[in-house]
Amino acid sequence: MDFMTVGGLVLAFVALIVGSILKGAGLSGLVGGAALMIVFVGTFASVMSHTPGVVLKRGLKMGGWLFKPPHQDPGALVGKMVEWSRIARKDGLMGLEDHLTEEKDPFILKGMQMLVDGGEPENIRTVLEMEIETAEEFDTAGAKIWESMGIYAPTLGIVGAVLGLMAVMSNLADPSKLGPGIAAAFTATIYGIASANLFFLPYGNKLKYIVKEQAKIRTMFVEGLVAIAQGENPRNIEARLQGYFIANLAKKGKDDGKKA
Repeated sequence: MDFMTVGGLVLAFVALIVGSILKGAGLSGLVGGAALMIVFVGTFASVMSHTPGVVLKRGLKMGGWLFKPPHQDPGALVGKMVEWSRIARKDGLMGLEDHLTEEKDPFILKGMQMLVDGGEPENIRTVLEMEIETAEEFDTAGAKIWESMGIYAPTLGIVGAVLGLMAVMSNLADPSKLGPGIAAAFTATIYGIASANLFFLPYGNKLKYIVKEQAKIRTMFVEGLVAIAQGENPRNIEARLQGYFIANLAKKGKDDGKKA
């Protein structure tokens, strides 16, 4: 569970609800069926219009990553690859065949199978890098669905406000309806701007970050796999792969500081 997403979601609702109460609008100021329909249904309709179905489906499915991102443990993967390199130097590449059944990730399994089958290092790199690029492009397009909703929602909020004001103008003869009517008109604006800046745009950026991290881990895996195929020293492989991650570099700097 990603507690940063959960915490941000809770704080977003607290900001809206408490802010509305403190401003004197109350909870009723945040409720509006017409505004809900115009902003959220309209936003989804806009996204449907400009996005291929397969990308839209992928983007919505990726929404689950906000709360439960794909399991990523680069440190464990580096440890595995160092161990694989030792086995390969000792028993040859065929010695890794018994480890194929331990891998669940299709990408890692494919790379290991190519390695065990004796694939040329550059051929392994070319095939896997092409797959990384394709997956990253597809997932980035899915993440941009959320950004697109963040772009459309505020504009549709303004549309809802204008429609609400049009309804108010038709009731000018009844002053008792003017105040509530104007307040209801601006509910759509709140929905549009708040949903874009508190949910859609932040979520889109977070998903793009997750996609980049996945691509980075896979790129690291390819580098390690090629190094194993070339018979490099396990220690050299470990040092090279650790350089891919800021957290590892920061930890190394901290440890070096303690030694000094």
